[in-house]
Amino acid sequence: MLKHLNIRVYGKVKGVDFRAAAKEQADALGIAGLAKNEEGDSVYIEAEGEEAALQKFVDWCRKGNSWSKVEKVETGEGEAKGYKEFTVIRSFL
Repeated sequence: MLKHLNIRVYGKVKGVDFRAAAKEQADALGIAGLAKNEEGDSVYIEAEGEEAALQKFVDWCRKGNSWSKVEKVETGEGEAKGYKEFTVIRSFL
């Protein structure tokens, strides 16, 4: 069953290729959605996929890539939006 999660990742997650690494993980797990920088030290992610794949993705978000330092991850369920792929939103925050 398709599930939607809103994920906010805090810490040293900007300027360290966190969003690109999140896309690689999402693509490998068959997860669609988006990742974008937010104000302060956080990245916002919307992820849609099967529950088991989403759990693996959230577990990865808690660790991040080798250059990031994740301090906190918040998740919440939302309504599926029907994403077809995982996209990194380029922003200049």
